[in-house]
Amino acid sequence: MSGGRFTVVGLGPGDPDLLTLKAVRVIGEADVVAYHAGVSRSSHARRIADAYLPEAVVEEELRYPVTTGTTDHPGGYAGAMADFYDETEQRLRTHLDAGRHVVLVSEGDPLFYGSSMYMHDRLREAYPTDVVPGIPAFAAAEAASGVAMVRQSDVLTVLPGTLPEPELARRLADTDGALIMKLGRTFPAVVRALEAAGRLDDAVYVERASQDEERVLPVRDVDPASVPYFSLVLVRSRHEAAAATPVPDRAPAELLVVGLGPGPNRWLTGEVAEALAGVDHVVGYGPYVERVPQRPGLQRHASGNTVEVDRARFALDLARRGERVAVVSGGDAGVFGMAAAVFEVADEFPEVEVRVLPGVSAVQAVAARAGAPVGADFAVLSLSDRLKPWSVVERRLRAVAEADLVLAIYNPASRSRTEQVGEAQKILLEHRSADTVVVVGRDVGRAEESLHVTTLAELDPASVDMKCLLIVGASATRVTGGRVWTPRSVT
Repeated sequence: MSGGRFTVVGLGPGDPDLLTLKAVRVIGEADVVAYHAGVSRSSHARRIADAYLPEAVVEEELRYPVTTGTTDHPGGYAGAMADFYDETEQRLRTHLDAGRHVVLVSEGDPLFYGSSMYMHDRLREAYPTDVVPGIPAFAAAEAASGVAMVRQSDVLTVLPGTLPEPELARRLADTDGALIMKLGRTFPAVVRALEAAGRLDDAVYVERASQDEERVLPVRDVDPASVPYFSLVLVRSRHEAAAATPVPDRAPAELLVVGLGPGPNRWLTGEVAEALAGVDHVVGYGPYVERVPQRPGLQRHASGNTVEVDRARFALDLARRGERVAVVSGGDAGVFGMAAAVFEVADEFPEVEVRVLPGVSAVQAVAARAGAPVGADFAVLSLSDRLKPWSVVERRLRAVAEADLVLAIYNPASRSRTEQVGEAQKILLEHRSADTVVVVGRDVGRAEESLHVTTLAELDPASVDMKCLLIVGASATRVTGGRVWTPRSVT
């Protein structure tokens, strides 16, 4: 590194009194102060910093060639901005190479949606560089409105209003509290997204926070034509509102646990579809929650694949407080699904009645595609050893094999479990003939569905992944006309 020093300084949301002491000191020591300005507007950053600029400082106004409007640049908006940043970089490098201390001032916090971050990216490897943080605009907006977006373990999501409207609605529905930036011409779409997510009543509009022109209004009361770029929307957490609201008299509180089926919507039962239409909260593993269509008033709570008990407690607590809640599982909720996890902790919530609604299970779907392999006695077993030791899995595999039952195998493999299909194959071959029929169903019911019929000896464990379900036939299981079936009678 050589030359002068480059410092990016956050100026806060607009009120000059909200500059930090460090920001004031660094600006006062600058040889050069640079600031961005709109196409035909004076620089807000220059206005905020005005009282603290040294008398002999060199000023560099960095005026944008275009904002969000049209441009005749051959490269369009992106091309015009790329040329602008190239020119800006060269202007600042001239000062830095001359050994000057260049301070680039930025509204709010410089690395939080700040334009100055682009110069920071370009210059930090070549010159000694510092960043002085500033109070972000949303902090001033919270202070002005009195809205606390999140508390305790709530999750805050920061969203640009430029997101596609359906995506914005989905993210608003799936989070606790939210901050929506970059408004202006995007405001009508933001309002529609808030309405679609059922969050419009939780949303507060703040314009020019901390400045003389500051306005605070419910979002539904704002004239879209009056919304400037320097505005944002705060969405308060519905959890906090629910916790502060007395639980209504509902006898009894109820939690629904439902199965969504293996994949296609046509396999969703009418009972489950009706139940989902009547709840306000859907709780479950992320991919399953995403299968529930978003609608106004519905809040979706997605979580990872290994926190079933925590998920169950969260859902039971919502139900205890009078909320209408459904916990969702793929396939049938009672077959290696969320129903058992809910009942594990249901005793902690005695006032909540748990009702399980069945769904089409994966074994049913794969069996139907193959023919009728489970037409006689069969067993269902999971190869996952996350909740039970592998020794238990081995013992049960041998018991099923010795009993000559058709065996449906769930969770045969995962990213971290790649050896267990091969181990199960060896165990079964100790008791079953090599030509025992095996059905491998992958993503059954979905666009990428595949079904492969093979034998126990020829099964390739490497071809089996977490999206598969296996059906291992009994000695009586047959393949006729390409269809796999097991006779109901034993001869």
